[in-house]
Amino acid sequence: MKRLHRSDLYGWSVFDEGLNIDFHSVLWVRPEGNVVIDPLPLSDHDKIHLESLGSVATIVITNSDHTRGSAALAEATGARILGPAGEREALECDGWLGDGGVVVPGLVTLALEGSKTPGELALVLEDTTLITGDLIRAHEAGRLRLLPDPKLSDKAGAIASLRRLTDLEGIEAVLPGDGWPVFRDGAQALAELAAELD
Repeated sequence: MKRLHRSDLYGWSVFDEGLNIDFHSVLWVRPEGNVVIDPLPLSDHDKIHLESLGSVATIVITNSDHTRGSAALAEATGARILGPAGEREALECDGWLGDGGVVVPGLVTLALEGSKTPGELALVLEDTTLITGDLIRAHEAGRLRLLPDPKLSDKAGAIASLRRLTDLEGIEAVLPGDGWPVFRDGAQALAELAAELD
């Protein structure tokens, strides 16, 4: 796993040849139990690294297209799986998260509208790091973009969700599930995306 912009955040990735972008997973290391978001299958190296960091207590799935390696990781670690309340029919989880949900102290969920699945979540970590699933992505370094129009279920709803994210104060980093992370000036990158859609 790679260390990210904070000493307690790690990530691992898989390159998708069809889209020419990386898919990402995020690990938040915390004394009370580690949290993993949208876990991809782990290499043997990453399994050993994860175990050295304290394994996993909680897995969060941002949307039903990001189940990825969640079941295998939960089986291996005993972690609970939490998913979006709007996608109960599509997922098997131990618990559900909606708008304003608290995964653990310091990690809050926001329900998004208009994406390709009905209940996608974004997560805000300690008011400074935004973690997204599919709706907000980055196909080129330093620039965010919205999920392509053909994939959106409701473009107006998607844009409204983006604008809600631009209202968050203090966002420094944006870690999308798909594409390049933005480690600095995350709020500015969100604002620039919103301005493009005006």
